[in-house]
Amino acid sequence: MKTDIEIAQSCKPESMEAIAAKAGIPDEYWTPYGRSMAKVDYHYVEKCDKPDGKLVLVTAIHPTPAGEGKTTTTVGLADGLRRIGKKSVVALREPSLGPVFGIKGGAAGGGYAQVIPMENINLHFTGDFHAIGAANNLLAAMLDNHIQQGNALDIDVKNIPWKRCVDMNDRQLRYVIDGIGGRLQGVPREDSFQITVASEIMAILCLSSGIMDLKDRIGRIVCAYTRDGKPVTANDLHAAGAMTALLKDAINPNLVQTLEGTPAFVHGGPFANIAHGCNSVLATKLAMKTGDYAITEAGFGADLGAEKFLDIKCRMAGLTPSCVVVVATIRALKHHGGCPKASLSEENIEALRAGLPNLMRHVDNMLNVYHLPVVVAINRFTSDTDAEIAMVRDACRKRDVNVALADVWAKGGEGGIELAEEVVRLCEQPNSFSFSYDAEDGIRKKLEDITRNVYHGDSLVLTKPAEKQLAELTALGFDKLPICVAKTQYSFSDDPSLLGAPEGFTVTVRELRVSAGAGFVVALTGDIMTMPGLPKIPAAERIDIDADGKITGLF
Repeated sequence: MKTDIEIAQSCKPESMEAIAAKAGIPDEYWTPYGRSMAKVDYHYVEKCDKPDGKLVLVTAIHPTPAGEGKTTTTVGLADGLRRIGKKSVVALREPSLGPVFGIKGGAAGGGYAQVIPMENINLHFTGDFHAIGAANNLLAAMLDNHIQQGNALDIDVKNIPWKRCVDMNDRQLRYVIDGIGGRLQGVPREDSFQITVASEIMAILCLSSGIMDLKDRIGRIVCAYTRDGKPVTANDLHAAGAMTALLKDAINPNLVQTLEGTPAFVHGGPFANIAHGCNSVLATKLAMKTGDYAITEAGFGADLGAEKFLDIKCRMAGLTPSCVVVVATIRALKHHGGCPKASLSEENIEALRAGLPNLMRHVDNMLNVYHLPVVVAINRFTSDTDAEIAMVRDACRKRDVNVALADVWAKGGEGGIELAEEVVRLCEQPNSFSFSYDAEDGIRKKLEDITRNVYHGDSLVLTKPAEKQLAELTALGFDKLPICVAKTQYSFSDDPSLLGAPEGFTVTVRELRVSAGAGFVVALTGDIMTMPGLPKIPAAERIDIDADGKITGLF
Protein backbone atom coordinates (compact mmCIF):
# COMPACT_ATOMS: atom_id res chain seq x y z
CA MET A 1 0.00 0.00 0.00
CA LYS A 2 1.35 3.42 -0.97
CA THR A 3 1.90 6.08 1.67
CA ASP A 4 0.30 9.51 1.35
CA ILE A 5 3.52 11.08 0.14
CA GLU A 6 4.08 8.32 -2.42
CA ILE A 7 0.57 8.85 -3.79
CA ALA A 8 1.12 12.60 -3.96
CA GLN A 9 4.52 12.26 -5.64
CA SER A 10 3.09 9.89 -8.28
CA CYS A 11 0.50 12.46 -9.37
CA LYS A 12 1.17 14.82 -12.27
CA PRO A 13 -0.26 18.19 -11.23
CA GLU A 14 -2.03 20.51 -13.63
CA SER A 15 -0.36 23.81 -14.45
CA MET A 16 -1.18 26.77 -12.26
CA GLU A 17 -2.53 28.49 -15.37
CA ALA A 18 -5.11 25.69 -15.66
CA ILE A 19 -6.02 25.80 -11.96
CA ALA A 20 -6.42 29.58 -11.97
CA ALA A 21 -8.56 29.30 -15.09
CA LYS A 22 -10.80 26.69 -13.42
CA ALA A 23 -11.30 29.12 -10.56
CA GLY A 24 -11.93 31.97 -13.00
CA ILE A 25 -9.13 34.11 -11.59
CA PRO A 26 -7.77 36.60 -14.17
CA ASP A 27 -4.01 36.53 -14.79
CA GLU A 28 -3.45 39.94 -13.18
CA TYR A 29 -4.74 38.66 -9.82
CA TRP A 30 -2.43 35.71 -9.29
CA THR A 31 1.36 35.30 -9.11
CA PRO A 32 3.18 31.96 -9.52
CA TYR A 33 5.13 30.73 -6.52
CA GLY A 34 7.20 28.05 -8.18
CA ARG A 35 5.49 25.70 -10.64
CA SER A 36 2.73 24.29 -8.46
CA MET A 37 1.70 27.09 -6.10
CA ALA A 38 0.52 30.67 -6.45
CA LYS A 39 -0.38 33.74 -4.43
CA VAL A 40 -3.77 35.32 -5.21
CA ASP A 41 -4.34 39.04 -4.71
CA TYR A 42 -7.04 39.31 -2.02
CA HIS A 43 -8.50 42.36 -3.80
CA TYR A 44 -10.17 39.91 -6.21
CA VAL A 45 -12.78 39.30 -3.48
CA GLU A 46 -14.06 42.82 -4.07
CA LYS A 47 -13.39 42.99 -7.81
CA CYS A 48 -15.22 39.77 -8.70
CA ASP A 49 -18.89 40.45 -9.44
CA LYS A 50 -19.95 36.77 -9.24
CA PRO A 51 -22.55 35.99 -6.53
CA ASP A 52 -21.17 34.12 -3.55
CA GLY A 53 -21.29 30.34 -3.71
CA LYS A 54 -22.70 28.08 -1.00
CA LEU A 55 -20.51 27.75 2.10
CA VAL A 56 -20.16 24.21 3.44
CA LEU A 57 -18.48 23.62 6.81
CA VAL A 58 -16.80 20.28 7.48
CA THR A 59 -16.31 19.44 11.15
CA ALA A 60 -15.97 16.22 13.15
CA ILE A 61 -16.41 14.28 16.34
CA HIS A 62 -13.69 14.50 18.99
CA PRO A 63 -10.36 13.16 17.74
CA THR A 64 -9.09 9.80 18.92
CA PRO A 65 -5.99 7.72 18.12
CA ALA A 66 -8.17 5.95 15.53
CA GLY A 67 -8.48 9.14 13.46
CA GLU A 68 -11.44 10.88 11.84
CA GLY A 69 -10.11 12.05 8.45
CA LYS A 70 -11.71 15.50 8.45
CA THR A 71 -9.32 17.12 5.95
CA THR A 72 -9.36 14.00 3.78
CA THR A 73 -13.16 14.10 3.71
CA THR A 74 -13.14 17.83 2.97
CA VAL A 75 -10.91 17.32 -0.08
CA GLY A 76 -12.82 14.22 -1.20
CA LEU A 77 -16.13 16.09 -0.94
CA ALA A 78 -14.83 18.91 -3.14
CA ASP A 79 -13.61 16.42 -5.71
CA GLY A 80 -16.90 14.53 -5.45
CA LEU A 81 -18.83 17.70 -6.22
CA ARG A 82 -16.71 18.18 -9.34
CA ARG A 83 -17.53 14.59 -10.31
CA ILE A 84 -21.26 15.43 -10.34
CA GLY A 85 -20.77 18.59 -12.34
CA LYS A 86 -20.62 21.19 -9.57
CA LYS A 87 -18.00 23.93 -9.48
CA SER A 88 -16.37 23.42 -6.09
CA VAL A 89 -13.37 25.08 -4.47
CA VAL A 90 -11.59 24.07 -1.24
CA ALA A 91 -10.49 26.42 1.55
CA LEU A 92 -8.13 24.84 4.11
CA ARG A 93 -5.67 25.82 6.83
CA GLU A 94 -1.91 25.61 6.41
CA PRO A 95 -0.21 22.93 8.52
CA SER A 96 2.06 23.93 11.40
CA LEU A 97 5.59 22.53 11.54
CA GLY A 98 4.96 21.62 15.18
CA PRO A 99 2.49 18.78 14.47
CA VAL A 100 4.27 17.85 11.22
CA PHE A 101 7.45 17.04 13.14
CA GLY A 102 5.56 15.98 16.27
CA ILE A 103 2.69 13.53 16.49
CA LYS A 104 -0.51 14.75 14.82
CA GLY A 105 0.72 14.89 11.25
CA GLY A 106 0.07 17.36 8.45
CA ALA A 107 -3.06 18.98 7.11
CA ALA A 108 -3.06 18.15 3.42
CA GLY A 109 -5.52 15.25 3.50
CA GLY A 110 -4.59 11.67 2.79
CA GLY A 111 -4.70 8.81 0.31
CA TYR A 112 -6.36 9.88 -2.93
CA ALA A 113 -8.00 12.92 -1.34
CA GLN A 114 -5.08 15.31 -0.87
CA VAL A 115 -3.99 18.80 -1.77
CA ILE A 116 -0.63 19.05 -3.48
CA PRO A 117 2.29 19.68 -3.47
CA MET A 118 1.94 18.05 -0.05
CA GLU A 119 5.67 18.30 0.80
CA ASN A 120 5.68 22.07 0.31
CA ILE A 121 2.32 22.56 2.02
CA ASN A 122 3.43 20.57 5.07
CA LEU A 123 6.83 22.24 5.31
CA HIS A 124 7.70 25.88 4.53
CA PHE A 125 4.99 26.38 1.85
CA THR A 126 5.05 30.06 0.77
CA GLY A 127 6.62 31.37 3.98
CA ASP A 128 3.43 32.80 5.53
CA PHE A 129 4.15 31.35 8.96
CA HIS A 130 7.69 32.72 8.94
CA ALA A 131 6.35 36.19 8.16
CA ILE A 132 3.82 35.87 10.99
CA GLY A 133 6.56 34.82 13.40
CA ALA A 134 8.78 37.70 12.29
CA ALA A 135 6.00 40.25 12.82
CA ASN A 136 5.20 38.78 16.23
CA ASN A 137 8.83 38.83 17.35
CA LEU A 138 9.43 42.33 15.99
CA LEU A 139 6.80 43.61 18.43
CA ALA A 140 8.48 41.68 21.25
CA ALA A 141 11.86 43.16 20.35
CA MET A 142 10.49 46.71 20.13
CA LEU A 143 8.70 46.31 23.44
CA ASP A 144 11.84 45.15 25.29
CA ASN A 145 13.91 47.81 23.53
CA HIS A 146 11.48 50.47 24.76
CA ILE A 147 11.97 49.26 28.32
CA GLN A 148 15.76 49.17 27.86
CA GLN A 149 15.84 52.70 26.44
CA GLY A 150 14.20 54.33 29.45
CA ASN A 151 10.63 52.94 29.56
CA ALA A 152 8.85 56.21 28.78
CA LEU A 153 5.48 54.41 28.84
CA ASP A 154 6.14 53.13 32.39
CA ILE A 155 5.59 49.49 31.37
CA ASP A 156 5.29 47.00 34.21
CA VAL A 157 7.93 44.36 33.39
CA LYS A 158 5.98 41.85 35.48
CA ASN A 159 2.80 42.33 33.42
CA ILE A 160 3.80 41.68 29.81
CA PRO A 161 1.41 39.18 28.16
CA TRP A 162 3.10 39.37 24.73
CA LYS A 163 5.12 36.24 23.98
CA ARG A 164 7.73 35.48 21.37
CA CYS A 165 6.83 32.63 19.04
CA VAL A 166 8.36 29.87 16.95
CA ASP A 167 6.53 27.39 14.70
CA MET A 168 7.87 24.30 16.44
CA ASN A 169 6.87 22.12 19.39
CA ASP A 170 9.53 23.05 21.96
CA ARG A 171 8.62 22.59 25.62
CA GLN A 172 12.01 23.99 26.66
CA LEU A 173 10.74 27.46 25.68
CA ARG A 174 7.55 27.41 27.75
CA TYR A 175 9.19 29.35 30.59
CA VAL A 176 12.46 31.25 30.19
CA ILE A 177 14.41 34.09 31.78
CA ASP A 178 15.88 36.53 29.28
CA GLY A 179 17.70 39.84 29.25
CA ILE A 180 20.50 38.49 31.47
CA GLY A 181 24.19 39.25 31.01
CA GLY A 182 24.48 42.80 32.25
CA ARG A 183 22.92 46.24 31.89
CA LEU A 184 23.58 46.51 28.15
CA GLN A 185 22.03 43.12 27.36
CA GLY A 186 18.44 44.02 28.17
CA VAL A 187 16.21 44.05 31.24
CA PRO A 188 16.08 40.63 32.97
CA ARG A 189 12.56 39.26 33.24
CA GLU A 190 10.56 36.06 33.15
CA ASP A 191 9.31 35.34 29.64
CA SER A 192 7.88 32.54 27.52
CA PHE A 193 7.38 31.41 23.94
CA GLN A 194 4.28 30.12 22.21
CA ILE A 195 3.89 28.21 18.96
CA THR A 196 3.25 30.52 15.99
CA VAL A 197 -0.18 29.06 15.27
CA ALA A 198 -1.33 30.08 18.78
CA SER A 199 -0.20 33.67 18.30
CA GLU A 200 -2.51 36.64 18.04
CA ILE A 201 -0.81 37.67 14.78
CA MET A 202 -1.96 34.38 13.25
CA ALA A 203 -5.52 35.02 14.42
CA ILE A 204 -5.41 38.61 13.17
CA LEU A 205 -4.17 37.60 9.71
CA CYS A 206 -6.95 35.02 9.43
CA LEU A 207 -9.71 37.43 10.47
CA SER A 208 -8.59 40.50 8.50
CA SER A 209 -10.52 41.78 5.49
CA GLY A 210 -7.53 43.52 3.87
CA ILE A 211 -4.18 45.18 4.46
CA MET A 212 -5.53 48.28 6.21
CA ASP A 213 -7.81 46.22 8.44
CA LEU A 214 -4.77 44.07 9.22
CA LYS A 215 -2.78 47.18 10.17
CA ASP A 216 -5.61 48.54 12.33
CA ARG A 217 -5.97 45.22 14.15
CA ILE A 218 -2.22 44.96 14.74
CA GLY A 219 -2.23 48.48 16.15
CA ARG A 220 -4.88 47.46 18.73
CA ILE A 221 -2.81 44.55 20.11
CA VAL A 222 -2.42 44.84 23.87
CA CYS A 223 1.18 43.73 24.39
CA ALA A 224 1.84 45.06 27.91
CA TYR A 225 0.38 47.03 30.81
CA THR A 226 1.67 50.09 32.62
CA ARG A 227 2.38 50.06 36.34
CA ASP A 228 -1.04 51.59 36.95
CA GLY A 229 -2.81 48.92 34.89
CA LYS A 230 -3.40 50.71 31.59
CA PRO A 231 -2.98 48.69 28.37
CA VAL A 232 -0.02 49.35 26.10
CA THR A 233 -0.68 48.69 22.41
CA ALA A 234 1.43 48.09 19.33
CA ASN A 235 0.39 51.56 18.21
CA ASP A 236 1.82 53.02 21.43
CA LEU A 237 5.16 51.45 20.45
CA HIS A 238 4.84 52.70 16.83
CA ALA A 239 5.21 49.08 15.65
CA ALA A 240 2.08 48.49 13.56
CA GLY A 241 3.44 49.85 10.27
CA ALA A 242 6.59 47.73 10.23
CA MET A 243 4.73 44.63 11.42
CA THR A 244 2.16 45.00 8.65
CA ALA A 245 4.93 45.51 6.09
CA LEU A 246 6.29 42.08 7.01
CA LEU A 247 2.86 40.60 6.24
CA LYS A 248 2.14 42.33 2.92
CA ASP A 249 2.53 39.09 0.93
CA ALA A 250 1.37 36.71 3.64
CA ILE A 251 -2.11 38.27 3.62
CA ASN A 252 -2.68 37.03 0.05
CA PRO A 253 -4.19 33.50 0.01
CA ASN A 254 -2.25 30.59 -1.49
CA LEU A 255 -3.70 28.70 -4.46
CA VAL A 256 -2.88 25.01 -4.99
CA GLN A 257 -4.89 22.00 -6.21
CA THR A 258 -6.22 18.62 -5.17
CA LEU A 259 -4.97 15.40 -6.73
CA GLU A 260 -7.95 15.66 -9.11
CA GLY A 261 -7.26 19.27 -10.07
CA THR A 262 -9.85 21.02 -7.92
CA PRO A 263 -8.66 24.54 -6.98
CA ALA A 264 -7.75 24.87 -3.30
CA PHE A 265 -6.97 27.93 -1.20
CA VAL A 266 -4.69 26.96 1.70
CA HIS A 267 -4.11 29.94 3.96
CA GLY A 268 -3.58 30.60 7.66
CA GLY A 269 -3.50 28.02 10.41
CA PRO A 270 -4.58 28.91 13.96
CA PHE A 271 -4.86 25.91 16.28
CA ALA A 272 -8.45 25.11 17.23
CA ASN A 273 -7.74 23.95 20.79
CA ILE A 274 -5.90 27.20 21.63
CA ALA A 275 -6.91 29.67 18.91
CA HIS A 276 -9.98 29.91 16.64
CA GLY A 277 -9.03 27.07 14.31
CA CYS A 278 -10.13 28.33 10.87
CA ASN A 279 -8.41 29.28 7.65
CA SER A 280 -8.44 32.95 6.67
CA VAL A 281 -11.60 34.92 6.00
CA LEU A 282 -10.05 36.09 2.71
CA ALA A 283 -9.40 32.52 1.54
CA THR A 284 -12.95 31.49 2.43
CA LYS A 285 -14.41 34.49 0.60
CA LEU A 286 -12.21 33.81 -2.43
CA ALA A 287 -13.47 30.21 -2.47
CA MET A 288 -17.05 31.48 -2.35
CA LYS A 289 -16.36 33.94 -5.19
CA THR A 290 -14.61 31.38 -7.40
CA GLY A 291 -16.80 28.35 -6.71
CA ASP A 292 -20.49 27.56 -6.56
CA TYR A 293 -19.65 25.46 -3.51
CA ALA A 294 -16.91 26.54 -1.09
CA ILE A 295 -15.84 23.60 1.08
CA THR A 296 -14.00 24.58 4.23
CA GLU A 297 -13.15 22.91 7.52
CA ALA A 298 -12.73 23.83 11.18
CA GLY A 299 -10.20 22.23 13.49
CA PHE A 300 -10.71 19.30 15.88
CA GLY A 301 -14.21 18.43 17.15
CA ALA A 302 -17.28 20.55 16.50
CA ASP A 303 -17.28 21.89 20.07
CA LEU A 304 -13.96 23.62 19.33
CA GLY A 305 -13.41 24.31 15.63
CA ALA A 306 -17.04 24.55 14.52
CA GLU A 307 -18.05 26.60 17.58
CA LYS A 308 -15.30 29.14 16.88
CA PHE A 309 -15.91 29.10 13.13
CA LEU A 310 -19.58 29.89 13.72
CA ASP A 311 -19.41 32.13 16.80
CA ILE A 312 -16.24 34.05 15.91
CA LYS A 313 -15.41 33.85 12.20
CA CYS A 314 -18.94 33.89 10.81
CA ARG A 315 -19.97 36.61 13.26
CA MET A 316 -17.03 38.87 12.31
CA ALA A 317 -17.08 38.21 8.57
CA GLY A 318 -20.84 38.08 8.06
CA LEU A 319 -20.79 34.51 6.74
CA THR A 320 -23.73 32.08 6.76
CA PRO A 321 -23.02 28.40 6.10
CA SER A 322 -25.48 26.51 3.93
CA CYS A 323 -24.88 23.18 5.65
CA VAL A 324 -22.54 21.28 7.98
CA VAL A 325 -20.79 17.94 7.45
CA VAL A 326 -19.93 16.07 10.66
CA VAL A 327 -17.19 13.52 10.00
CA ALA A 328 -16.89 10.33 12.03
CA THR A 329 -15.33 6.91 11.77
CA ILE A 330 -16.77 3.71 13.16
CA ARG A 331 -13.38 3.05 14.74
CA ALA A 332 -13.28 6.39 16.56
CA LEU A 333 -16.84 5.96 17.82
CA LYS A 334 -15.95 2.54 19.22
CA HIS A 335 -12.96 4.13 20.94
CA HIS A 336 -15.31 6.66 22.55
CA GLY A 337 -17.34 3.66 23.68
CA GLY A 338 -14.41 2.15 25.53
CA CYS A 339 -13.01 -0.22 22.92
CA PRO A 340 -9.18 -0.53 23.15
CA LYS A 341 -7.22 0.62 20.13
CA ALA A 342 -5.90 -2.87 19.41
CA SER A 343 -9.45 -4.18 18.91
CA LEU A 344 -10.95 -1.36 16.85
CA SER A 345 -10.90 -3.40 13.63
CA GLU A 346 -13.20 -6.03 15.15
CA GLU A 347 -16.98 -5.66 15.06
CA ASN A 348 -18.17 -4.36 18.43
CA ILE A 349 -21.80 -3.27 18.47
CA GLU A 350 -21.83 -2.56 22.19
CA ALA A 351 -18.81 -0.27 22.08
CA LEU A 352 -20.29 1.52 19.06
CA ARG A 353 -23.59 1.98 20.89
CA ALA A 354 -21.72 3.41 23.87
CA GLY A 355 -19.70 5.77 21.65
CA LEU A 356 -22.55 7.05 19.48
CA PRO A 357 -23.65 9.76 21.98
CA ASN A 358 -20.47 11.68 21.13
CA LEU A 359 -21.54 11.93 17.49
CA MET A 360 -25.15 12.65 18.39
CA ARG A 361 -24.22 15.55 20.67
CA HIS A 362 -22.18 17.20 17.90
CA VAL A 363 -25.06 16.65 15.46
CA ASP A 364 -27.62 18.01 17.93
CA ASN A 365 -25.50 21.13 18.51
CA MET A 366 -25.40 21.89 14.80
CA LEU A 367 -29.14 21.29 14.47
CA ASN A 368 -30.50 22.83 17.65
CA VAL A 369 -27.93 25.44 18.74
CA TYR A 370 -26.82 26.80 15.37
CA HIS A 371 -29.91 25.69 13.39
CA LEU A 372 -28.02 24.42 10.35
CA PRO A 373 -28.75 21.43 8.07
CA VAL A 374 -26.44 18.48 8.83
CA VAL A 375 -25.14 15.36 7.14
CA VAL A 376 -22.97 12.77 8.87
CA ALA A 377 -20.07 11.52 6.76
CA ILE A 378 -18.64 8.15 7.75
CA ASN A 379 -15.02 8.09 6.68
CA ARG A 380 -15.06 4.42 5.72
CA PHE A 381 -12.53 1.77 6.72
CA THR A 382 -12.49 -1.74 5.27
CA SER A 383 -13.07 -3.11 8.79
CA ASP A 384 -16.45 -1.34 9.10
CA THR A 385 -19.28 -3.91 9.06
CA ASP A 386 -22.77 -3.54 7.62
CA ALA A 387 -24.26 -3.91 11.10
CA GLU A 388 -22.10 -1.09 12.48
CA ILE A 389 -22.93 1.24 9.61
CA ALA A 390 -26.64 0.43 9.98
CA MET A 391 -26.50 1.35 13.67
CA VAL A 392 -25.07 4.79 12.86
CA ARG A 393 -27.67 5.32 10.14
CA ASP A 394 -30.50 4.40 12.51
CA ALA A 395 -29.25 6.75 15.23
CA CYS A 396 -28.98 9.64 12.77
CA ARG A 397 -32.33 8.89 11.15
CA LYS A 398 -34.01 9.57 14.51
CA ARG A 399 -32.68 13.16 14.18
CA ASP A 400 -33.84 13.34 10.54
CA VAL A 401 -30.18 13.40 9.52
CA ASN A 402 -28.81 11.33 6.65
CA VAL A 403 -25.55 9.40 6.69
CA ALA A 404 -23.26 9.30 3.65
CA LEU A 405 -20.37 6.89 3.29
CA ALA A 406 -17.17 8.65 2.26
CA ASP A 407 -14.64 6.27 0.75
CA VAL A 408 -12.43 9.12 -0.40
CA TRP A 409 -9.08 7.93 1.02
CA ALA A 410 -9.17 4.95 -1.34
CA LYS A 411 -11.25 6.32 -4.22
CA GLY A 412 -10.81 10.11 -4.20
CA GLY A 413 -13.70 12.07 -5.66
CA GLU A 414 -15.52 8.93 -6.78
CA GLY A 415 -15.77 7.88 -3.14
CA GLY A 416 -17.25 11.28 -2.25
CA ILE A 417 -20.16 11.31 -4.70
CA GLU A 418 -22.79 10.09 -2.20
CA LEU A 419 -21.73 12.79 0.26
CA ALA A 420 -21.62 15.42 -2.49
CA GLU A 421 -25.18 14.67 -3.58
CA GLU A 422 -26.48 15.02 -0.01
CA VAL A 423 -24.58 18.29 0.46
CA VAL A 424 -26.15 19.71 -2.71
CA ARG A 425 -29.59 18.73 -1.42
CA LEU A 426 -29.01 20.31 1.99
CA CYS A 427 -27.62 23.52 0.50
CA GLU A 428 -30.97 24.15 -1.16
CA GLN A 429 -32.79 24.05 2.16
CA PRO A 430 -33.40 27.31 4.04
CA ASN A 431 -31.82 27.62 7.47
CA SER A 432 -32.13 29.96 10.43
CA PHE A 433 -28.45 30.15 11.41
CA SER A 434 -27.87 31.60 14.87
CA PHE A 435 -25.03 31.88 17.37
CA SER A 436 -24.62 30.04 20.67
CA TYR A 437 -24.37 33.29 22.65
CA ASP A 438 -25.03 37.03 22.37
CA ALA A 439 -21.78 38.97 22.00
CA GLU A 440 -23.33 41.90 23.88
CA ASP A 441 -23.54 39.83 27.05
CA GLY A 442 -20.73 39.94 29.60
CA ILE A 443 -17.76 37.58 29.56
CA ARG A 444 -19.11 35.30 32.29
CA LYS A 445 -22.54 34.97 30.65
CA LYS A 446 -20.97 34.09 27.29
CA LEU A 447 -18.77 31.47 28.92
CA GLU A 448 -21.78 30.01 30.73
CA ASP A 449 -23.74 29.85 27.46
CA ILE A 450 -20.92 28.01 25.68
CA THR A 451 -20.54 25.62 28.63
CA ARG A 452 -24.23 24.78 28.76
CA ASN A 453 -25.27 25.07 25.10
CA VAL A 454 -22.24 23.56 23.36
CA TYR A 455 -20.36 21.47 25.94
CA HIS A 456 -23.51 20.48 27.89
CA GLY A 457 -21.72 21.02 31.20
CA ASP A 458 -23.55 21.79 34.41
CA SER A 459 -21.60 24.81 35.58
CA LEU A 460 -18.71 27.20 35.07
CA VAL A 461 -16.08 28.17 37.63
CA LEU A 462 -13.46 30.91 37.38
CA THR A 463 -10.33 30.68 39.51
CA LYS A 464 -9.43 33.67 41.67
CA PRO A 465 -6.87 34.97 39.12
CA ALA A 466 -9.49 34.58 36.35
CA GLU A 467 -12.07 36.46 38.45
CA LYS A 468 -9.61 39.32 38.83
CA GLN A 469 -8.86 39.30 35.09
CA LEU A 470 -12.61 39.28 34.37
CA ALA A 471 -13.05 42.46 36.40
CA GLU A 472 -10.05 44.12 34.76
CA LEU A 473 -11.09 43.24 31.19
CA THR A 474 -14.63 44.41 31.87
CA ALA A 475 -13.37 47.71 33.28
CA LEU A 476 -11.23 48.20 30.16
CA GLY A 477 -14.27 47.69 27.89
CA PHE A 478 -13.33 44.29 26.43
CA ASP A 479 -16.37 42.47 27.81
CA LYS A 480 -18.42 42.72 24.60
CA LEU A 481 -15.92 40.76 22.51
CA PRO A 482 -16.61 37.15 21.41
CA ILE A 483 -15.01 34.34 23.40
CA CYS A 484 -12.26 31.98 22.22
CA VAL A 485 -12.03 29.02 24.62
CA ALA A 486 -8.70 27.19 24.84
CA LYS A 487 -9.71 23.65 25.81
CA THR A 488 -8.72 20.03 25.33
CA GLN A 489 -9.71 18.69 21.92
CA TYR A 490 -10.48 15.21 23.29
CA SER A 491 -13.62 15.89 25.30
CA PHE A 492 -16.67 18.13 25.61
CA SER A 493 -15.36 18.89 29.09
CA ASP A 494 -12.00 20.37 30.13
CA ASP A 495 -10.84 16.88 31.18
CA PRO A 496 -9.35 14.91 28.24
CA SER A 497 -10.17 11.59 29.93
CA LEU A 498 -13.96 12.18 29.79
CA LEU A 499 -14.77 10.65 26.40
CA GLY A 500 -18.15 10.15 24.76
CA ALA A 501 -20.83 12.61 25.88
CA PRO A 502 -20.09 13.34 29.55
CA GLU A 503 -22.65 15.00 31.80
CA GLY A 504 -22.63 16.68 35.21
CA PHE A 505 -19.20 18.26 34.79
CA THR A 506 -17.88 21.71 35.63
CA VAL A 507 -15.64 23.75 33.31
CA THR A 508 -12.94 25.70 35.14
CA VAL A 509 -11.44 28.81 33.55
CA ARG A 510 -7.99 29.47 35.01
CA GLU A 511 -7.00 32.51 32.95
CA LEU A 512 -8.58 35.22 30.80
CA ARG A 513 -6.58 37.33 28.38
CA VAL A 514 -7.61 39.74 25.66
CA SER A 515 -6.62 39.46 22.00
CA ALA A 516 -7.77 42.98 21.18
CA GLY A 517 -6.41 42.93 17.64
CA ALA A 518 -8.05 39.63 16.78
CA GLY A 519 -11.18 40.88 18.52
CA PHE A 520 -11.85 38.21 21.13
CA VAL A 521 -11.20 37.25 24.74
CA VAL A 522 -9.27 34.02 25.26
CA ALA A 523 -10.36 31.75 28.13
CA LEU A 524 -7.83 29.09 29.11
CA THR A 525 -9.17 25.93 30.72
CA GLY A 526 -7.63 22.74 32.08
CA ASP A 527 -3.90 22.34 31.52
CA ILE A 528 -3.96 23.58 27.91
CA MET A 529 -0.65 25.19 26.87
CA THR A 530 0.20 27.52 24.01
CA MET A 531 3.56 25.79 23.45
CA PRO A 532 3.21 22.03 22.80
CA GLY A 533 6.04 19.55 23.26
CA LEU A 534 7.36 16.75 21.08
CA PRO A 535 6.36 13.12 21.79
CA LYS A 536 8.80 10.41 22.87
CA ILE A 537 9.33 9.41 19.23
CA PRO A 538 8.64 12.51 17.08
CA ALA A 539 7.60 12.15 13.45
CA ALA A 540 10.76 14.12 12.55
CA GLU A 541 12.81 10.96 13.15
CA ARG A 542 11.13 9.29 10.14
CA ILE A 543 11.54 12.16 7.67
CA ASP A 544 14.50 12.09 5.29
CA ILE A 545 15.68 13.42 1.92
CA ASP A 546 17.88 11.85 -0.77
CA ALA A 547 20.52 13.26 -3.12
CA ASP A 548 17.85 14.16 -5.69
CA GLY A 549 15.88 16.20 -3.14
CA LYS A 550 13.10 13.61 -2.82
CA ILE A 551 11.52 13.70 0.64
CA THR A 552 10.43 10.48 2.33
CA GLY A 553 8.70 9.61 5.60
CA LEU A 554 6.34 12.60 5.47
CA PHE A 555 3.17 10.55 6.18
